[in-house]
Amino acid sequence: MDAKILVVDDEPEIADLVEVYLQSEGCTVYKCNSGREALGVVKSKPVDLAILDVMLPDISGFTLCGEIRREHHFPVLMLTAKTGDMDKITGLTIGADDYITKPFNPLELMARVKAQLRRYTRYNEADKGESRDILDFNGLVINRATHECTLYDKELSLTPIEFDILWMLSENRGQVISAERLFETVWGEKYLDRNNTVMVHIRRLREKMGEPSRNPRFIKTVWGVGYKIE
Repeated sequence: MDAKILVVDDEPEIADLVEVYLQSEGCTVYKCNSGREALGVVKSKPVDLAILDVMLPDISGFTLCGEIRREHHFPVLMLTAKTGDMDKITGLTIGADDYITKPFNPLELMARVKAQLRRYTRYNEADKGESRDILDFNGLVINRATHECTLYDKELSLTPIEFDILWMLSENRGQVISAERLFETVWGEKYLDRNNTVMVHIRRLREKMGEPSRNPRFIKTVWGVGYKIE
């Protein structure tokens, strides 16, 4: 796993532990104990994935994630000592791709890192130029080969997960796709009851597409069933 990973945590024991496991997988690790230091790394070095603690001494991990998302689409995993759903929703809303609660199993963290990196690698290295990789309808153009998406000729800046959700719905337009199927296909993990991860990402997609929440043109909610694009 030859990847460059940013680890941001002000607890040295946790940062050191994560660093050891990442380095054992062949990763280059940039370790920071503050948000400002991390922003400096992001601006000056290539990063393939970031692991951010929510509680930092200067700015919060949520704020840091939002700053990263202004210019970068690499995966972001949030670490937090809190177990409440609101922290998870907040992290996903501002652009995090995954979320893990302290204390965590380092092997589980590594599995999540690998899963995100596989998705990000596919996002950046897809073969180009095949027409079957382009969906074009109602002003929405999605190119799976180049991972570019435009709506009415305006480029949409989507994270890899947002792109995968939109592609799956568009490729199956007219069909209702359940939240469970979306989650297990896009995230590659077992769906659990009361998992609102898909809902949060659908909301972000609609915001980026300028869709009204009550009567969206593209992504429709079929209550109690799932989502579809007509």
